[in-house]
Formats: sequence, C-alpha cells, structure tokens
Amino acid sequence: MDITETGLPGVLRITPKRFGDNRGFFSETWNRRALADAGLDLDFVQDNHSLSRQKGTIRGLHFQSPPAAQDKLVRAIRGTILDVAVDARVGSPHYGQWVAEELSAENGAQLLVPKGFLHGFATLTDDTEVAYKCTDYYARDCDGAVRFDDPDIGIDWGIDIGTAILSDKDLAAQSFAAFESPFVFEGVAA
Repeated sequence: MDITETGLPGVLRITPKRFGDNRGFFSETWNRRALADAGLDLDFVQDNHSLSRQKGTIRGLHFQSPPAAQDKLVRAIRGTILDVAVDARVGSPHYGQWVAEELSAENGAQLLVPKGFLHGFATLTDDTEVAYKCTDYYARDCDGAVRFDDPDIGIDWGIDIGTAILSDKDLAAQSFAAFESPFVFEGVAA
C-alpha cells in the first residue's frame, strides 16, 4: 500500500496496489498487519455503505464525539467523490483547516480521517457509492454536524454549492463558530 501524508498531519491518502489482468483487477483494500507495520494500528468495528443518486450531493460535515469518536477509512467503490476532512481538535495548530482528496473507483485511493476531524464528501458523478470503515459504532447521542458551506472554514467542494443536494440534518447543521468541539489536540503537528 502507498501511504501519503496530506496537507493535514494525521489525514492520510492510502492507495492499495492493484493487480490486473484481462479479467480486471484484484486489490487488498485493508490489511491490519500491513497498516500496523506502518504505524496505523486501528480496530475497525463497523463498515458503512452509501449511495448518492445525483452528482452534487454533499454529505457532511459529520462527526461523532467521544466516547464514540471514530477514525474512518473512506473509499469510492463506484463513481467519484471529493472527500474532505477538517481539523476540529481544540489547540491544534491546524484547527479549522481542511484538506480534500479525490477518491474514485478508478484510482482506488482511500482517505484515513482520524478522530477529531469533521468529515464530508461531495459526489462528482451520478450514482456514486462510498464505503467506509469505522473504529467505533454509530451512537445517535454522539452524532453531530457542522455546516458544509461555513465561511469560517471555506471549503471548495468542486461543485456549485448553491444547487447542492443535502439531507435535512445537514441543512440544519450548526456553524463552525457555534461548534463547541469535544476534541482536544494531543500531540506534535508537523
């Protein structure tokens, strides 16, 4: 697996090797031992799968607060997304900064979004399917959202946000200024 740092320390682009022939390809998308050897010893307990019918759908910015905070490993299994992570760890030198990576069924890339980051994605194609692994179970009482179009964050989603397709939850999400982050920065950032 190719593991690459993004513009935010801790958010990693992970691209598994593909082995192809005339039938197509084979790819090992998760290998606990290989990633533990690379310093990523994660215990995934839940897999999620979403389908977004229309290009221009935005899901996010979502988080689960402690004690059910989640690391996520995200990939597109059909179509293309712009996957976004926002540092929400109080005290982080990167607090409020974001990074985006294009993930597609074609490129096979995945994004590791650690605990303490808001997460969301925009679909760049119709009928886009996204699968992601989580290190904790969904907990309704820990679930939250911040506005995807918050001007204090300023994410460029790569689509016309005026026509974005959103859930009621995401339409009602709080501003970043009103967000009382439950996450605390613990460590040295590059």
